[in-house]
Amino acid sequence: MLNNQVPVTVLTGFLGSGKTTLLNRILTENHGKRIAVIENEFGEIGVDNDLVIGAEEEIFEMNNGCICCTVRGDLIRILGNLMKRRDKFDYIMVETTGLADPGPVAQTFFMDTEMQEKLQLDSVTTLVDAKHIWQHIDDSDEAREQIAFADVILLNKIDLVTEGELEQLEARIRSMNAAAKIYRTKDAVVEMDKILNVGGFDLDRAMEVDPQFMEPEYPFEWAGVYNLSAGTHELVLQEGPDPTMKVALVPVSESTDEALEAAVEPVVMVFSDDEHELSAGGTLQPSGCLIALNLTADELRFEVQIGRPGTYALFTEHHPDEFQAQLFGSGTLVKPVVEREFKPDHEHDDEVTSVGITTPGDLDPDRLNDWIGNLLRTKGPDIFRMKGILSIKGQPERFVFQGVHMLFDGRPDRPWGGEPRYNSLIFIGRNLDRSKLTEGFEACLA
Repeated sequence: MLNNQVPVTVLTGFLGSGKTTLLNRILTENHGKRIAVIENEFGEIGVDNDLVIGAEEEIFEMNNGCICCTVRGDLIRILGNLMKRRDKFDYIMVETTGLADPGPVAQTFFMDTEMQEKLQLDSVTTLVDAKHIWQHIDDSDEAREQIAFADVILLNKIDLVTEGELEQLEARIRSMNAAAKIYRTKDAVVEMDKILNVGGFDLDRAMEVDPQFMEPEYPFEWAGVYNLSAGTHELVLQEGPDPTMKVALVPVSESTDEALEAAVEPVVMVFSDDEHELSAGGTLQPSGCLIALNLTADELRFEVQIGRPGTYALFTEHHPDEFQAQLFGSGTLVKPVVEREFKPDHEHDDEVTSVGITTPGDLDPDRLNDWIGNLLRTKGPDIFRMKGILSIKGQPERFVFQGVHMLFDGRPDRPWGGEPRYNSLIFIGRNLDRSKLTEGFEACLA
């Protein structure tokens, strides 16, 4: 029987490990495969698409959240749309953010029968920055999970460290993941058959790394099915640990576990949509939209308007107990007939943030050099990653750059031509001062 499954590589690695460099190599190498790329960025603006060369028509970018959490619904949508034009490509590459846990991403390909029939997870390939990984391997869960889940590990940037340091790092990685194939690389140069169609993903080993691997993580922690009469009800909450809580109210066929289960995956997609903020006193309806309840008022009461009597499921980002959330109808407490708790999303390091700057205009090269040089000398340890596209005064080409901690690398790219000149850059790290970064950069404008 002909195997018509499309192989998928999940490409992961901590910030600055060289994922985009490898991706460019894959897209430009003469390996004869047509590759669709799905990339996800951490941060408020996306620049990776500009840094990836070639095959632009097959690159799908998601930068409104982390692929392992809030945008998993987007990933499912894109995969579904891709499969409608299956004849256009041979392979799918999913590049995650540098802060993604690859487990939930890999899990996407085992979610249901249709996904398993059409797609085959070929491998989780992880890049490791041989010089800088030591700054994160002990205090970043994401960095360790990326290594632990890997089927193939590229120990990249080996030219920046000694042989002894490489051996020490390799031993450390072996202690975390003895099964992965490890290749040492410079500039992510590796033979394509080492990373494509390797048939390397081992579900049994994934279960060893995470015994709950097959238990999906959801963007909500609780759901309850209510039998509701037509008219106005009231959702009452108390102050809780967060200033907002996302909820979705959807009709379900009946008040049973099976009906609630049938609503789960569609609501995952709802939770990946844009949210609509609702202030206290506002009205919630069973619209299937994602609603963010603003929980900063003194009186946290929301109307729930039901047009037709029936069964409705309320999905909540947090457990209702955290906010003492209760539903009332005509002053009487309404309890859910069926309820279920879900495995919540994993936690990210909240101290790691991003600052994006996009502005038109040309930059004075001398001022830019002074600012970047001082920034890296003084803030380099806190800047995990920086990258972007710059418009340098007098230069006809775009200037693209990438930086990791105190290392900076840039080069002229394609000519601007008739395209409007602009600057777009992003910083990812700890203790980032948005106003100072923006002010410093804008002072470099010519």
